[in-house]
Amino acid sequence: FMKRMRFLKVLLVSLLILMPAALLAQGLSPIVSTDDLAKMLKDPSVIVIDIRKVEDYKAGHIPGAIGMFYNNWAPGMGGLKNEMPADDDLMDLLTDNGIQPDSTVVIYGTTGTPPDRVDVTRVAWALKYAGVQKVSVLSGGFEKWAVREKKEVSTEITKPKTKDYKGKINKAILVNKDYVKNHVGKAMIVDAREPAFFKGEQKLPFVAKAGRVKNSVNLPTIQVFDKYPPGEHMEPCCWTYKDVATLKNIASGVVGSDIDKEIIVYCDTGKVASAWWFILSDVMGFKNVKIYDGSMEEWMNDASAPTEP
Repeated sequence: FMKRMRFLKVLLVSLLILMPAALLAQGLSPIVSTDDLAKMLKDPSVIVIDIRKVEDYKAGHIPGAIGMFYNNWAPGMGGLKNEMPADDDLMDLLTDNGIQPDSTVVIYGTTGTPPDRVDVTRVAWALKYAGVQKVSVLSGGFEKWAVREKKEVSTEITKPKTKDYKGKINKAILVNKDYVKNHVGKAMIVDAREPAFFKGEQKLPFVAKAGRVKNSVNLPTIQVFDKYPPGEHMEPCCWTYKDVATLKNIASGVVGSDIDKEIIVYCDTGKVASAWWFILSDVMGFKNVKIYDGSMEEWMNDASAPTEP
């Protein structure tokens, strides 16, 4: 009996040692730490994409990462900023970079400015829209990886193998202006801008007038991130996501805990809203969260769109 137990123990240890990294990747959380990502770099099933500018990618990137500049994922269309690419263009982008519906994708960028911090979740939303199921974002971005932690950096350009993308578009997570008009007072509509914009005290130059969608509630994206390293007297090199428990607490205080309710998130262009979309749907498990892509840039140009204050 003892010999058998020893044999089983040795066998179990051997299996754990030989367990392919691909199996570990299956459990990758939506928000990934730099240490988690470092363990996955040699896993061929994990595709890491760098969405920074081409020149930044060439100067140094996480080893094995594919350079896929942000603007490819959210081009200006129809006079609006940060719109979802046409379905065919999105499919071509995934095909050219060998991404498939069952791929495990980790996205990273830079975190220097508030718009930079939400680029990764905007790309995550586009991937989910295209039908890619396992999508994660790196907390702290390239700065935490390379500057703060001095992890390995490469200048070798990764050339992905092209493969026809076979995914199915998920239309349910993107809504247009007419849809929002028809759901005012029915769905929970969440404004992800800072309070001064929500209250109508400020607006961006390209938005026609100040205000918000009627009956909306405020869940500012600025609440998602913390300076890293912490401490008010330290100069941060990057921004990381707050811990999951804190994020859940902040969100549930505004949207509640009914994971089946319909939630429509918007901002000024549909980019800033992506952070809470990602947290609500992928971290907290809300089942019916959508982004209004046109957001205030489009809404405030329509005199018939119900607004307040």
